[in-house]
Amino acid sequence: MSMKTKIEWCDSTVNPTMGCDGCELWSSERKTCYAGVLHLRYGKNNKGFASTFEGVTHFPGRMEKAARWSDLTGISRPDKPWLNGMPRLIFVSDMSDALSKNVPFEFLHEEIITNVSSEHGRRHRWLWLTKRPEKMAKFSAWLEERGVAWPDNLWAGTSITSRATTSRIKSLLKVGDDNTIRFLSVEPQVESIDLSKWLAKLDWIIQGGESGAKPRAFDIGWAIDLIGQCNACDVSYFLKQLGSVVHQDGKRIVFKDSHARNWMEWPRTIRVRRCPA
Repeated sequence: MSMKTKIEWCDSTVNPTMGCDGCELWSSERKTCYAGVLHLRYGKNNKGFASTFEGVTHFPGRMEKAARWSDLTGISRPDKPWLNGMPRLIFVSDMSDALSKNVPFEFLHEEIITNVSSEHGRRHRWLWLTKRPEKMAKFSAWLEERGVAWPDNLWAGTSITSRATTSRIKSLLKVGDDNTIRFLSVEPQVESIDLSKWLAKLDWIIQGGESGAKPRAFDIGWAIDLIGQCNACDVSYFLKQLGSVVHQDGKRIVFKDSHARNWMEWPRTIRVRRCPA
């Protein structure tokens, strides 16, 4: 967990669990998930990590600590001016997937829902991202059966990397209720993706290219297209980074920043970083 993070679309991160069951970025064929890479580097020697990335480990108490962090409403963020005016935005599970198979709903209720809904926690906006939205939807239904409402300040998100993974959106739309903010992290985007049929039911789109080992190319045309789609549907759009390999009109573009995160280097047409109101 970190009170301050370099991740452009949030202020802080917290991980009630560490580790993951795996996904398209962490499998026998490909191991490029940054959380997995960091676990390989630090897991065996750092008590704050799972001993192995595949060994999902619970860390109760972290959410309660994060809930007590200061409120940032009205506080200027010189390094992230696009967040000015917002409460503290806390990314839940950047180093894990808290909806991995050995994490019981009782733990998620006590650790996440209770703290998000607490007096301190209600000051913040919590951005819970998963590649397992079908389990998040089941958890949402489990809460409803027990008379527990999905907190309005708990935003539900899923990661999309390819056309095949857009199937996750159907499950995401079942999370929470009419007041729930639902978002997509389209990162790393590795091929052209058409989100037009879902955008009207979503509140926020984050987009980005791939970095790390053997990065696949990101086409600036994908950003231009998605910005236009979001504008047409009045959906907030946020371009996080272009990644390590960037193409435009069939040609590679090289940036000083190896991840192309500095938006001042980008074409003006794609310098868009907006958050939901």
